[in-house]
This record gives sequence, structure tokens and C-alpha cells, in this order.
Amino acid sequence: MAPSTPTLIFPIDVKKPPHEQKIPLHNRWHPEIPPVAQVKTGEVFRVEMVDWTGGAIADNGSASDVKTLEISTVHYLSGPIAVVDGDGIPAKPGDLLAVEILNLGPLPGEEWGFTAIFDRDNGGGFLTDHFPNATKAIWYFEGIYAHSPHIPGVRFPGLTHPGIIGTAPSKELLTIWNDRERDLVETGLQSLKLCQVLHTRPLANLPTTEGCFLGKIREGTPEWERIAREAARTIPGRENGGNCDIKNLSRGSKVYLPVFVEGANLSTGDMHFSQGDGEVAFCGAIEMSGFLELKCDIIRDGMKNYLTPMGPTRLHVNPIFEIGPVEPRFSEWLVFEGISVDESGRQHFLDASVAYKRAVLNAIDYISRFGYSKEQV
Repeated sequence: MAPSTPTLIFPIDVKKPPHEQKIPLHNRWHPEIPPVAQVKTGEVFRVEMVDWTGGAIADNGSASDVKTLEISTVHYLSGPIAVVDGDGIPAKPGDLLAVEILNLGPLPGEEWGFTAIFDRDNGGGFLTDHFPNATKAIWYFEGIYAHSPHIPGVRFPGLTHPGIIGTAPSKELLTIWNDRERDLVETGLQSLKLCQVLHTRPLANLPTTEGCFLGKIREGTPEWERIAREAARTIPGRENGGNCDIKNLSRGSKVYLPVFVEGANLSTGDMHFSQGDGEVAFCGAIEMSGFLELKCDIIRDGMKNYLTPMGPTRLHVNPIFEIGPVEPRFSEWLVFEGISVDESGRQHFLDASVAYKRAVLNAIDYISRFGYSKEQV
């Protein structure tokens, strides 16, 4: 059978703000956000998306837009998309949704992206105590390569991927999320040593009506008000996938997502031209508007057959990511070690976050010896 042309089911007009898009975006997870499209298993379809800020960051050299970005609005997601099989039977709770990434890239005419260090007083980041001020770099894409006028002399091949891909939670799972994250906010400062490292960051981003977009649910209605007060923020990755930020999740990859609601209600966004092993500047990937071409399959009863609960209920499962064969080829690289000793010289007990922070700072310091500012590095 000849390959089919992808059907565009979620178009984006980057000239319009998020609230004026033809198909409404959403920036929360909730089981009652209705699907905006339906696809059949085996159908090849195309989803377009705005960058995670909804176009709030401009193609210029000023970081004032980063400094004042309204964090409550992120991330903007395209979807939800309901998935049914060839007989029209939707994905059911307990199934697995297998999502294959066939193609992806920047939107035509939008071959640029940005990285940024977020201001200490507006988001901060992993190294905010070392780099407290907002900065920004614009990157331009030429095929698989990116270069930036703000970091001269650097050109490298990217590995483009979606930062967020996930299914809708059930009401039961949403309650689990909100309860455990609320408990973290209320007790975390007393119980977590990690707060000594990331002391300026919120421990969790609890539901809020501020900056909330709920797709087809109209703001100002009692329904919108209720759901907005329950809907989970998109910041952390969770059992549904979500904000996974896996740098190799590119062409040829497959994601096996748990299904918690009828139809699965797949959403995606936060497209990256490239990213390292994490986002140490909070906005450490090269963020962009882009598209995904996808194909889905349904594995009936897949959660029970392939996923092991990592918690007290059958819902405490995690997706499986099958990485594709495409990645840049580098034959040489440097490795910077980090040890579990912080900047004050204090020893921590096998603290991976402290060690990773030290490794990143070591790399920044070394590369800055060759003519780049530490912010550029």
C-alpha cells in the first residue's frame, strides 16, 4: 500500500496569539478538556504547534521578553486528539497508545528558535544562584544546523524533538497528582535537601485559573472555573508522559503512553530544535514553533501486560520511549565530572543533583576559557 499524505488536523497561524487560533490550544491536563480532532489507527496525521510560550519571545537581541514572561500560561499544547481503531472503537483506559514520530521540523517560514536564561525573580533555573539575570540567544536554522549571532563561531546539528507528548489523566489520576504536589508544597521545605540547591524554585506548580487555557471550554462559564481550579499544570513529567524533554525523541521514535480516558486524548507541544541532557537554564533547549507527523496504534490491555506500577495504585505507571535511529554523529567529546560536594565545600550524601550541578559548572568554566562568556556557554 502506498504511503498516505499526512492529514493536517491541527493548523497553527504563528501571526496570531494563542487565544485567536482557529483550533483552541490548552495549557493544562484535565480529563474533561474535549478532543478537537479524531484519528484512526494507522492514519498519518500532522500536528502544528506554537513554541512553549505561545509566541511571547521575539526574534531580537533583547531579553526583556524573557524577564517579564508570564509563566502561568506555559506550556501551550496542540490537542487533545482522540484515537480510535479501524472499527471506530476508541482507545480505552488500560490500553497503551503507541505513537510513532514519522517526521518533524520547524514551521515553514519560522526557521528560528531561542534559548534563554530566566531571571531569578521569574522562573530562575538550575544555576540561578550563579546566573540570576535574564539573557537570550536567537538561533537560525539551515537544514539540520543551527547558528546564533549571539554566540558567534558556533554551528552544530540539532536533534529535533517534542518536549511534551502525553495523554489525558483520569479524574482519579488527576486527584493523585494534585494531592501529592500539594503535600510537597506544604512539607517539602522541611523534608527535602534538594531545596538547598534549588531554593528559589517553587516545589510544585499547583492548579490556578491565572493564565489558564482549556481548549474548547469557554472561559467565564461555571464549567471553565471548576476545571481551571482542578487542571494540572504542564511543568513536570508524570504518569501520562507530558513534559519528558527526551533529546533523542526524534524521527523514528515511538512512545507507548498509558491510556486513562476513552480516546486517550493525545496532546503535544514544546517543540525543540535541539537540547542537551536537561535544561539547566530553565529554557536550555532551542525552543521553536514546529510540526509533528504521527501515526498511532492501540495496544489493548497494554498497561497490564507491559507496564509495572511504580506506586500504590494501578495508575502509577510510566510510558516507555523507544528511541529512533537518527542522531548527529560526534566522534570526540569531553566529559566533565561532578561530585557530591557543593560550592561551599560541603559534602552531600550521594546527591545526584549536587553532582550534576558541579559537572555543569565545571563545563561552563572550562569552555569560557576560549573566549565565550559564561552566559553564552
